[in-house]
Amino acid sequence: MARLILLNKPYGVLCQFSDGQGRATLKEYVPVAGVYAAGRLDADSEGLLALTDDGSLQHRIADPRHKLAKRYLAQVEGTPTDEALARLRGGVELGDFVTRPCAVKEVPAPEWLWPRNPPIRVRLSVPTAWLEIVLREGKNRQVRRMTAKVGLPTLRLIRVTIGEWTLDGLLPGQWREGKPGAVKSASFA
Repeated sequence: MARLILLNKPYGVLCQFSDGQGRATLKEYVPVAGVYAAGRLDADSEGLLALTDDGSLQHRIADPRHKLAKRYLAQVEGTPTDEALARLRGGVELGDFVTRPCAVKEVPAPEWLWPRNPPIRVRLSVPTAWLEIVLREGKNRQVRRMTAKVGLPTLRLIRVTIGEWTLDGLLPGQWREGKPGAVKSASFA
């Protein structure tokens, strides 16, 4: 049976098990042999990362053709306008590709959020806001590129769900076994 591990990847950790440059890797947090990341989070992003020892499960989680929803919380610099949110929802031209339509809404700052080390930079004259963004694709630095394109640079990015799997109850660096089950795909409504 496939093994699935759900990790709350801390800020600054690479989504690999080795690094020749001495940077923090998954090896420091997941002492389990034979698993690998199903998808990626940039070193400067935090949150839910799925790891598995099953290649077909990894493919179902990571491949955008399966349309597995991934929900993010993004702290952005600036005040979101209706126009900016509509542009994010409709798909954003990023030069090398146009993003698929996604769900986006402004949300309050999460009460459960842990402090980040190092803290994000704060400019007293510039407000910040939180957005909930649900994608069914995952290109390199996509959320950061999308928000920057509409004038809302991302300061902090946390993935909170992958499909039905959640970050709930995991502090940075903690992990738990997950149930591989059926990875559901659904059309985007």
